Amino acid sequence: MPQVATEIFHEAFRALRPRTPAPEIEVEFRPYADINNFIRVREGRLVVGLSDMLEGAPRSVLEAIAFILIAKLYRKPVPKQHQHRYRQFLNRRSVRRQTQAVRRARGRKWLDSPQGTQFHLEEIFDDLNQRHFEGRLERPRLSWSRTAARALLGHYDSVHNAIIVSKIFDRPDVPRFLVEYLLYHEMLHIKHPVVHQRSRRCFHSTEFRKEEKRFPRFQDAKRLLNAL
Repeated sequence: MPQVATEIFHEAFRALRPRTPAPEIEVEFRPYADINNFIRVREGRLVVGLSDMLEGAPRSVLEAIAFILIAKLYRKPVPKQHQHRYRQFLNRRSVRRQTQAVRRARGRKWLDSPQGTQFHLEEIFDDLNQRHFEGRLERPRLSWSRTAARALLGHYDSVHNAIIVSKIFDRPDVPRFLVEYLLYHEMLHIKHPVVHQRSRRCFHSTEFRKEEKRFPRFQDAKRLLNAL
């Protein structure tokens, strides 16, 4: 299979850079914790690492990956048909199930205590669950983030059944309703899972957005987050 993949990457290189002599290309399937792929220039060679979950993928999917990686490496537009084909592959139910199983087996999830210096996430979760979800949501693992991240304020990891909230909000000058909103948003991800539609994934459905706006101080919370 690596030999076939190497030939595919050579063909993609020639198609994207027809006037440039093709370098030596080395393709290896590796046991990543997710469907991750990378490409690097190393001592004049192109070194490609593909997730071992792609070893049995159709040739058309490997071609799509080759075009995507090489185009990005040389800062060329990625052909839309290849983006579409790869997204369709990732959204297959069988592929999603395999990916989740591999992430659960190989992946590591850093989790700390839900007890912060100012707020206790489990206490807030239970309160929100009673007030807004009739107590129907099963409590996942809850944790403050390792660092005071501004880029990722909070997220729900369905594979490890965990909600992480940025430690930047565990401060005395942060109003409680803002932490409540962040946790409420992630709880909605539990209630409204990702919707897969062929080559697209919808993280925030219409129902999700409607319910999100029912949070009592939704506008105040959004204004503070935008300021942050």
